[in-house]
Amino acid sequence: MNSRGEYGRRRFPGLLGLGFLLAVLIPQLLFAAPIATNRSLVVLGDSLSAGYGVDPVESWPSVLQRFLQAEGLPWTVVNAGVSGDTSAGGLRRLDWLLRRPVDALVIELGANDGLRGLPLEATRTNLQSVIERTRARWPSARIVLAGMRLPENLGPDYTGRFVGLFPDLASRNGVGLIPFLLEGVAGLPELNQADQIHPNAGGHRRVATNVWEVMEPLLREKASTPASTNSPATAVLPPEKGQP
Repeated sequence: MNSRGEYGRRRFPGLLGLGFLLAVLIPQLLFAAPIATNRSLVVLGDSLSAGYGVDPVESWPSVLQRFLQAEGLPWTVVNAGVSGDTSAGGLRRLDWLLRRPVDALVIELGANDGLRGLPLEATRTNLQSVIERTRARWPSARIVLAGMRLPENLGPDYTGRFVGLFPDLASRNGVGLIPFLLEGVAGLPELNQADQIHPNAGGHRRVATNVWEVMEPLLREKASTPASTNSPATAVLPPEKGQP
């Protein structure tokens, strides 16, 4: 009984105990879910979100990201705004975006539909499809619709129905609503670029505040629940510059 193995067990009992402990704990550590991870907030929009005419870091989704960081909230904003996009264009891009986790979605589409005088029923159908597809892929995602308005020269009937489209969709689907994305910005030369359509850096900060007022309670609540996956999207897509 004076073998080397017996000697080792008598000489180093603590090491044997440590080895057993590591054998039990290491698999648990390797396969345990992360304690905390960033949630993904996707902004599906047009030039107003893409940051047309301003530096990407000045766009309202980038400002919103800084709001979230300042509050210590575990969210990553994915800016999927494309200049010139319509509701139909956003719907075409949606399936690609849904390949990655979506814990919250801001739908900022429809302004270009209205400016082009497109049929409002088509806009409604497209936005409804965005909501339904997102829920089908990520059922627990929080969805918020950004309301828009149009210049009065497009006629009272069309503009009235356009404005009413957003709250009606939000109500029917039980999603959040930003009443008017450009509240406090539209019509103010000092907060817009020369075209008086696209916000400047100051305008984007105000837009971010409008979004934050609606999104903050939703994002705080969602942050306390499990993320859609253990590997959420972390890269912010750069805004594309182009025609408004």
